Amino acid sequence: MTISAPETARLRLRQWRTEDLAPFAALNSDPEVMGCFPALLSREESDALVERFRVLIDLNGWGFWAVEEKASGALIGMVGLHHQPDRFSFSPCTEIGWRLAKPYWHKGFACEAATACLAYAFEVLALDEVVSFTSIHNLPSEALMQRLGMTRQGLFLHPGLPADHRLATHVLYSLSRQRYLSGNKHHRHA
Repeated sequence: MTISAPETARLRLRQWRTEDLAPFAALNSDPEVMGCFPALLSREESDALVERFRVLIDLNGWGFWAVEEKASGALIGMVGLHHQPDRFSFSPCTEIGWRLAKPYWHKGFACEAATACLAYAFEVLALDEVVSFTSIHNLPSEALMQRLGMTRQGLFLHPGLPADHRLATHVLYSLSRQRYLSGNKHHRHA
Protein backbone atom coordinates (compact mmCIF):
# COMPACT_ATOMS: atom_id res chain seq x y z
CA MET A 1 0.00 0.00 0.00
CA THR A 2 1.43 3.35 -1.00
CA ILE A 3 0.54 6.34 1.15
CA SER A 4 1.34 9.68 -0.39
CA ALA A 5 3.84 11.88 1.39
CA PRO A 6 2.71 15.08 3.11
CA GLU A 7 2.15 18.21 1.06
CA THR A 8 1.54 21.78 2.19
CA ALA A 9 0.50 24.99 0.48
CA ARG A 10 4.11 25.83 -0.41
CA LEU A 11 5.97 22.53 -0.12
CA ARG A 12 6.01 19.04 -1.57
CA LEU A 13 7.60 16.30 0.54
CA ARG A 14 8.60 13.46 -1.75
CA GLN A 15 10.95 10.61 -2.58
CA TRP A 16 14.51 11.57 -3.49
CA ARG A 17 15.59 12.02 -7.13
CA THR A 18 19.00 12.02 -8.80
CA GLU A 19 18.77 15.79 -9.38
CA ASP A 20 18.51 16.27 -5.58
CA LEU A 21 22.03 14.98 -4.97
CA ALA A 22 23.97 18.13 -5.85
CA PRO A 23 21.81 20.65 -3.91
CA PHE A 24 21.63 18.33 -0.90
CA ALA A 25 25.42 17.90 -0.97
CA ALA A 26 25.78 21.69 -1.11
CA LEU A 27 23.73 22.21 2.06
CA ASN A 28 25.54 19.32 3.80
CA SER A 29 28.87 21.06 3.10
CA ASP A 30 27.69 24.48 4.31
CA PRO A 31 29.40 25.30 7.64
CA GLU A 32 26.38 27.31 8.85
CA VAL A 33 23.84 24.60 8.03
CA MET A 34 26.06 21.95 9.63
CA GLY A 35 27.15 24.07 12.60
CA CYS A 36 25.48 21.74 15.12
CA PHE A 37 26.61 18.52 13.44
CA PRO A 38 29.98 16.89 14.12
CA ALA A 39 31.34 17.40 10.59
CA LEU A 40 30.56 18.63 7.10
CA LEU A 41 29.61 15.85 4.70
CA SER A 42 31.60 15.07 1.56
CA ARG A 43 29.69 14.58 -1.68
CA GLU A 44 30.07 10.80 -1.28
CA GLU A 45 28.76 10.90 2.32
CA SER A 46 25.83 13.11 1.33
CA ASP A 47 24.92 10.86 -1.61
CA ALA A 48 25.10 7.79 0.66
CA LEU A 49 22.76 9.52 3.13
CA VAL A 50 20.25 10.21 0.34
CA GLU A 51 20.46 6.55 -0.68
CA ARG A 52 19.68 5.45 2.90
CA PHE A 53 16.73 7.87 3.00
CA ARG A 54 15.49 6.60 -0.38
CA VAL A 55 15.68 2.92 0.63
CA LEU A 56 13.82 3.53 3.90
CA ILE A 57 11.07 5.48 2.12
CA ASP A 58 10.74 2.64 -0.41
CA LEU A 59 10.61 0.11 2.41
CA ASN A 60 8.29 1.93 4.84
CA GLY A 61 6.43 4.46 2.68
CA TRP A 62 7.81 7.28 4.85
CA GLY A 63 11.08 8.65 6.19
CA PHE A 64 13.27 11.71 5.76
CA TRP A 65 11.69 13.15 2.62
CA ALA A 66 13.16 15.56 0.11
CA VAL A 67 11.44 18.94 0.49
CA GLU A 68 10.68 20.80 -2.72
CA GLU A 69 9.42 24.36 -2.88
CA LYS A 70 6.41 24.21 -5.20
CA ALA A 71 6.83 27.73 -6.61
CA SER A 72 10.40 27.20 -7.83
CA GLY A 73 10.71 23.42 -7.96
CA ALA A 74 13.91 23.79 -5.91
CA LEU A 75 15.06 21.24 -3.37
CA ILE A 76 15.28 23.18 -0.11
CA GLY A 77 16.35 20.34 2.19
CA MET A 78 14.90 17.40 4.03
CA VAL A 79 12.21 16.98 6.69
CA GLY A 80 10.65 13.80 7.91
CA LEU A 81 10.35 10.91 10.30
CA HIS A 82 12.87 8.23 11.22
CA HIS A 83 12.37 5.16 13.40
CA GLN A 84 15.13 4.64 15.97
CA PRO A 85 14.63 1.09 17.29
CA ASP A 86 17.61 0.85 19.65
CA ARG A 87 20.12 3.69 19.31
CA PHE A 88 19.06 5.83 22.29
CA SER A 89 18.16 5.26 25.93
CA PHE A 90 14.62 6.40 24.99
CA SER A 91 14.37 3.99 22.01
CA PRO A 92 12.37 2.56 20.43
CA CYS A 93 11.08 5.87 19.13
CA THR A 94 10.27 7.75 15.96
CA GLU A 95 12.05 11.06 15.57
CA ILE A 96 11.13 14.06 13.50
CA GLY A 97 14.01 15.99 11.98
CA TRP A 98 14.85 18.69 9.47
CA ARG A 99 17.75 20.25 7.60
CA LEU A 100 17.21 23.14 5.20
CA ALA A 101 19.55 25.12 2.98
CA LYS A 102 20.37 28.55 4.42
CA PRO A 103 18.47 30.61 1.77
CA TYR A 104 15.28 28.94 3.05
CA TRP A 105 15.76 29.71 6.75
CA HIS A 106 13.41 32.12 8.57
CA LYS A 107 10.59 31.72 6.04
CA GLY A 108 8.47 29.23 8.02
CA PHE A 109 9.34 26.33 5.70
CA ALA A 110 10.73 24.02 8.42
CA CYS A 111 7.71 24.59 10.64
CA GLU A 112 5.31 24.09 7.71
CA ALA A 113 6.93 20.82 6.65
CA ALA A 114 7.36 19.54 10.21
CA THR A 115 3.71 20.31 11.02
CA ALA A 116 2.68 18.23 7.99
CA CYS A 117 4.99 15.42 9.16
CA LEU A 118 3.44 15.43 12.63
CA ALA A 119 -0.02 15.20 11.06
CA TYR A 120 1.25 12.25 9.02
CA ALA A 121 2.79 10.60 12.09
CA PHE A 122 -0.33 10.85 14.22
CA GLU A 123 -3.19 10.81 11.71
CA VAL A 124 -1.83 8.39 9.06
CA LEU A 125 0.68 6.22 10.93
CA ALA A 126 -1.19 6.50 14.27
CA LEU A 127 2.09 6.68 16.21
CA ASP A 128 1.78 7.10 19.98
CA GLU A 129 4.65 9.58 20.25
CA VAL A 130 7.17 11.50 18.17
CA VAL A 131 10.46 12.78 19.57
CA SER A 132 12.97 15.34 18.40
CA PHE A 133 16.44 16.14 19.66
CA THR A 134 19.37 18.36 18.88
CA SER A 135 22.56 19.70 20.37
CA ILE A 136 21.98 22.17 23.21
CA HIS A 137 23.71 24.73 20.98
CA ASN A 138 21.06 24.48 18.24
CA LEU A 139 18.64 27.06 19.62
CA PRO A 140 16.72 27.58 16.34
CA SER A 141 15.84 23.87 16.14
CA GLU A 142 14.87 23.82 19.80
CA ALA A 143 12.63 26.84 19.22
CA LEU A 144 10.98 24.99 16.34
CA MET A 145 10.31 22.00 18.59
CA GLN A 146 8.54 24.36 20.98
CA ARG A 147 6.50 25.96 18.16
CA LEU A 148 5.42 22.47 17.12
CA GLY A 149 3.92 21.95 20.59
CA MET A 150 6.58 19.50 21.73
CA THR A 151 7.54 19.27 25.41
CA ARG A 152 11.11 19.32 26.68
CA GLN A 153 11.96 16.01 28.37
CA GLY A 154 15.52 16.76 29.46
CA LEU A 155 19.12 16.31 28.36
CA PHE A 156 21.09 13.28 27.21
CA LEU A 157 24.52 12.48 25.81
CA HIS A 158 24.37 11.49 22.14
CA PRO A 159 25.70 7.91 21.90
CA GLY A 160 27.40 8.63 18.57
CA LEU A 161 29.72 11.24 20.08
CA PRO A 162 32.41 11.17 22.77
CA ALA A 163 31.03 12.47 26.08
CA ASP A 164 33.47 15.42 26.02
CA HIS A 165 32.57 16.48 22.45
CA ARG A 166 31.17 20.03 22.28
CA LEU A 167 27.98 18.69 20.64
CA ALA A 168 27.50 15.61 22.87
CA THR A 169 24.86 17.10 25.16
CA HIS A 170 21.48 17.02 23.44
CA VAL A 171 18.05 18.23 24.42
CA LEU A 172 15.11 15.84 23.98
CA TYR A 173 11.54 16.89 23.15
CA SER A 174 8.44 14.77 22.63
CA LEU A 175 4.83 15.05 21.56
CA SER A 176 2.22 12.40 22.30
CA ARG A 177 -0.55 11.48 19.89
CA GLN A 178 -3.11 12.29 22.59
CA ARG A 179 -1.70 15.77 23.15
CA TYR A 180 -1.42 16.37 19.39
CA LEU A 181 -5.03 15.34 18.75
CA SER A 182 -6.42 17.32 21.68
CA GLY A 183 -4.45 20.42 20.77
CA ASN A 184 -4.97 20.37 17.02
CA LYS A 185 -8.65 19.57 16.52
CA HIS A 186 -9.48 23.15 15.56
CA HIS A 187 -6.92 23.49 12.73
CA ARG A 188 -6.22 20.00 11.41
CA HIS A 189 -6.30 19.76 7.62
CA ALA A 190 -6.40 23.55 7.40
